[in-house]
Amino acid sequence: MKSSIFSIGILLVCLCSGGADAVAKQPNILFIFSDDHAPQAIGAYGSKINQTPNLDRIAKEGAVFRHSFCANSICGPSRACILTGKHSYLNGFLRNSDRFDGSQTTFPKLLQQVGYQTAIIGKWHLTTDPVGFDHWEILPGQGSYYNPDFIQMDRTRKAYPGYVTDIITDRALQWLKEQRDPDKPFVLMCQHKAPHRNWSPPSRYFSLYKGVDIPEPDTLFDDYSGRSELLKQNEMTLKDHFFWGWDAKQKGENPFPKYFASGLANGEYRRMNSEQKAQWDAAYEPENQAFIERMKAGELSDKDVLRWKYQRYIKDYLRCIQAVDDSVGSVLDYLDESKLADDTIVIYSSDQGFYLGEHGWYDKRWMFEESLKMPFLIRWPGVVEPGIESTAMIQNIDYAPTFLEVAGAPVPEEIQGRSLVPILKNKGKATDDWRDAIYYAYYENGASHNVPIHDGIRTERYKLMFFPRNREWNLFDLKKDPKELKSVHQDLAYSETFSGLKRQYHKIHQLYQVNTAAIPASRLDVPHWRARDAAITQKARKGNFDLAFIGDSITQGWEGAGDAIWKEFYADRHAINLGISGDRTEHVIWRLQHGNLGKMQPKVAVVMIGTNNTGHLQQDPTEVAAGVKRILDLLRESRPDTKVLLLGIFPRGKNPSDVLRKNNNEINNEIKRYADGKHIHYMDIGSIFLEADGTISDEVMPDYLHLSKEGYARWAKAIEPKLQALGVEPSVHAASPQ
Repeated sequence: MKSSIFSIGILLVCLCSGGADAVAKQPNILFIFSDDHAPQAIGAYGSKINQTPNLDRIAKEGAVFRHSFCANSICGPSRACILTGKHSYLNGFLRNSDRFDGSQTTFPKLLQQVGYQTAIIGKWHLTTDPVGFDHWEILPGQGSYYNPDFIQMDRTRKAYPGYVTDIITDRALQWLKEQRDPDKPFVLMCQHKAPHRNWSPPSRYFSLYKGVDIPEPDTLFDDYSGRSELLKQNEMTLKDHFFWGWDAKQKGENPFPKYFASGLANGEYRRMNSEQKAQWDAAYEPENQAFIERMKAGELSDKDVLRWKYQRYIKDYLRCIQAVDDSVGSVLDYLDESKLADDTIVIYSSDQGFYLGEHGWYDKRWMFEESLKMPFLIRWPGVVEPGIESTAMIQNIDYAPTFLEVAGAPVPEEIQGRSLVPILKNKGKATDDWRDAIYYAYYENGASHNVPIHDGIRTERYKLMFFPRNREWNLFDLKKDPKELKSVHQDLAYSETFSGLKRQYHKIHQLYQVNTAAIPASRLDVPHWRARDAAITQKARKGNFDLAFIGDSITQGWEGAGDAIWKEFYADRHAINLGISGDRTEHVIWRLQHGNLGKMQPKVAVVMIGTNNTGHLQQDPTEVAAGVKRILDLLRESRPDTKVLLLGIFPRGKNPSDVLRKNNNEINNEIKRYADGKHIHYMDIGSIFLEADGTISDEVMPDYLHLSKEGYARWAKAIEPKLQALGVEPSVHAASPQ
């Protein structure tokens, strides 16, 4: 019904606006997007290290948003947020390794329905092909700076000679000039690779900043004290994680392993033709050799080496940006020449900010200001007054509803962002009902640069972060500590503020329906978990299993206290144990989405999960139940012929009054409703572990949580009839254990 109403709404918009004549009056939208462009490297944002005259022109002729933030500071997820207007957990693209579901609602699809031509040229980075675009030509993955390949709409690849920023610009201009229908409004997403790592600039800017020292950030030598200990575990420092070939642009073997990481060569150099290599060598090799000679002579201290790395990094980064600024200038000039400028909204943004040596880092991911912020410059002739500076708190989830309102299209209820049009028409001032805090969440958990999963909120003055890995909060007073050098979450002077922000954090979770129990999360930062996951996944790839047990430490315990019982009941029945100690529902979801089932098509999957959601978090039963539901859905989608035996979470705690046992009982009351008697079968066998008075004997659960051999024997006997009823052949030698 909602879909039908939505379609009717689009039709009414078109009819009421006067048909084709009205559609022709819809503004064009030119969305220029770069990768990792920090606002502090844009003149309009007060850069002290470079000049960006063409970007500044957009701000001068339109507006600059000072409090523009991303929802997830990493390439692909940020793009997914923009396309859908939804946070990562809802649009399904949480990490760069995910695959974007192009069947979901995106703003380009909706703009097509109200008469727009849509095109995207450049970096896509969402794994699946673009959907909702009349024309697309995209880089594969991260793409290359030199002589890049582009994926065409027929899935073939075409190589272009030259520099990627210039090629993307030329391809975008060609589409504007020759390939679009001039009688229709357009949205063009011109998306650059630059200035993404490894920051390989074009030859015309090799000499830019030559002989000039770029000012260092105050926190270049940050020791990470005063904040979470997790900061010290990061792997994105200029000091310890700067590669000899890839980052420093040096050739050959690394002679200084104390100072540079090895093993990652400069792949861009390999792509160059002989002329490009000659130009590159002429620019880089004299400086490289001079550095090597000084190192061998012992002339450079540890701090001197770090300063050299910073200069190499920041100059290359800024040289890449200069080419992006050139591109912006070329496109703005074309709009002027073609008389399109007055009818075209021009936006410049980037997928997130970036660390330009602040905190000793390159890269992004953390919720600190430098990577949380993203540029947002907009020129909208006749609507946005020139020279506007806005401090309204906006996010990349706001772009989609903004484009839809601009085009006269309805905004679907599922979109979480809000249109910026009221702010744009209000001279950049936030409306009375505008948000007073933004929500941020990062999900990769050590997969890259060892940055942990964390989320948080930012208000005008404060920032609250939460790190699940060590259950730690950090709180920053951005007015007194703008560089975020000391968390005040344990400062008694901030106790009331801390409490209030935690309440606001939980309210925002409720507002956006953030449920960690249903959001896939790995534990790749935990060595034993990583090893266990790899081992059972490898085993599952053999595929020859009729019975799978999926769960946490209680399930894994079949290989410990329950080993003899497992051998008695399951050794000859092609069974596999997919339990991992410490897992919660979200971890099982992640495992199922990342190959944990291998090739197997089990007849029955026994699922028992959720007690750690209770024990670790005392999580709300409805949230845990939603996580269990997601697990069941994944099994149903990927293994439609597998019957699921869903077990109620086992009782825990010695006495019936135990708070955690009560939470598990409430979860069971929720999940039992998922049984359909066909694909999902529910059993609550908790009573077999209890004494007559409801207590638990330490002979069954020594710690009142994990089972003894006797406990596993009771488990096996309780589910045996059901397993056979569901099609699992009985063991040829099993005897009922005493």
